[in-house]
Amino acid sequence: MKDETTELPADQSDPFGLAAVRDLLQMLERSDVYEITIERGDTKLHVKRGHAGGIIHPAPMPAAPTNPPLPTIPVTPFVQPPPAPEGPPVEMPAGHTITAPMVGTFYAAPSPKDRPFVQEGDEVRVGDTVGIIEAMKMMNEIESEVAGRVARILVKNGQPVEYGQPLMVIEPL
Repeated sequence: MKDETTELPADQSDPFGLAAVRDLLQMLERSDVYEITIERGDTKLHVKRGHAGGIIHPAPMPAAPTNPPLPTIPVTPFVQPPPAPEGPPVEMPAGHTITAPMVGTFYAAPSPKDRPFVQEGDEVRVGDTVGIIEAMKMMNEIESEVAGRVARILVKNGQPVEYGQPLMVIEPL
């Protein structure tokens, strides 16, 4: 029996788990990570965004050859998003800045049909959920560390965020 997505026999050894590799590639596509290397035992997977040739290959490694050898799987290159437009710096209001505790995708509401957790001008208490960051298919609630009023929301719903990136500013009351 063959897995039609990978063209590998279903009983062939798969040291990385192609489903996990696909999830990793999708996560990388939504972030600005340029290059990643993962090692498991004698096997090494190296993924690098680029435009050279349009195919990304696993990096060769001086290891004992597998029998039969695993095929190289072509992957379409990632398109790097254009740089942010330069302009005058945005003035930050005074207050406590809530930052992203991880890399992922910011969501302002629990689902697209629901209203946002907070909007500019809303009052929040310590522990109130102000957003969600999805990382590796896990939803991580972001809570306010201070009580106050939401002065400014600095990210948009569905926007990729980096570790430490400011998400919003809370003015103490």
